[in-house]
Amino acid sequence: MEKIRTGIASYGMSGSVFHAPFIANHPAFELYAIVQRSSDSAQEKYPWVKIIRSYEELLADKSIQLVVVNTPDVTHYEFVKLALLAGKHVIVEKPFVFTVHEGEELIALAKKQNRMLCVYQNRRWDGDFLTVKQVINSGSLGQVVEFQSAYQRYRNYIQPGTWKEKADHRVGLTYNLGSHMIDQAVTLFGIPQAVYADIDKLREGTQVDDYYHIQLLYPQVKVTLRAGYLMREETPRYYIHGTKGSFVKYGLDPQEEALKAGLPPTSPNWGADEESTFGILNTELNDLHFRGKIETISGNYMAFYEDVYQSLKSGKMPQADASVVLPVIRIIEAAFESNEKKRAVTL
Repeated sequence: MEKIRTGIASYGMSGSVFHAPFIANHPAFELYAIVQRSSDSAQEKYPWVKIIRSYEELLADKSIQLVVVNTPDVTHYEFVKLALLAGKHVIVEKPFVFTVHEGEELIALAKKQNRMLCVYQNRRWDGDFLTVKQVINSGSLGQVVEFQSAYQRYRNYIQPGTWKEKADHRVGLTYNLGSHMIDQAVTLFGIPQAVYADIDKLREGTQVDDYYHIQLLYPQVKVTLRAGYLMREETPRYYIHGTKGSFVKYGLDPQEEALKAGLPPTSPNWGADEESTFGILNTELNDLHFRGKIETISGNYMAFYEDVYQSLKSGKMPQADASVVLPVIRIIEAAFESNEKKRAVTL
């Protein structure tokens, strides 16, 4: 298979940190073009790349097979639609869209055009989450009865000059970060029966939601997801309780910070966790009490692009196909409805 000629719709943090390094370092992809409206900065790191001044020009290039839609959230629906109509395969940043209706329309269009539509749910390949999956699947916790996931940030001011702080549709923490945390929960436990949520704006002067506490209601397991911008003291990233034991994990996957520091994903020990933040497993193994550290599986965002490559090569559905991710949008819509009505919303 020839290299997949790829264009990136924006070179902000998403383009420069989460997409370009993987496309450039995966042998099956050709990082061919990047949209920069007034700068050529992408060529400092990728001197061969073609700088394009508009998204329309990107889509007009018939040689480009795959487009990464990583523009502001409010543009996703329109830009994905245009890319599919132009005959491109598409990777779209999360959140995929704002409404289930928009998502269903784009999924139907992708099917009609016979094109891949995949959502960048890269945190399925966080090392801590891969470890959580392994611990649960190993049976060492018994039947899982409680799962809590928390993501702490501390920014007690309104960051200037970013679309993420401006009220537009439902731009805010719930769609931005909740789409990752809900996707992880659905990957583990499936679609819940109902959702109960508290979503709020806690920082003075904020236009967007900057806090959420979401409960996903299942028959056998209690799932709680929390995040906010006023969480200065670290709490566990995950803690999970089962009929045989518990697993607690602190710290964040190191890949994002490594990418921000300019390290390529081909670096030695990529995605490896510090031993100080290995999770603690407290359980029974072979009728003996065990309490000790569990080495974190190395994170690997490159696996997302490898999965995309294998999908385009074989025609199989990618793991983060838009049709698979659409329930995440349904759950987020239900979370906002729950917050407004102050009651659980059945799915």
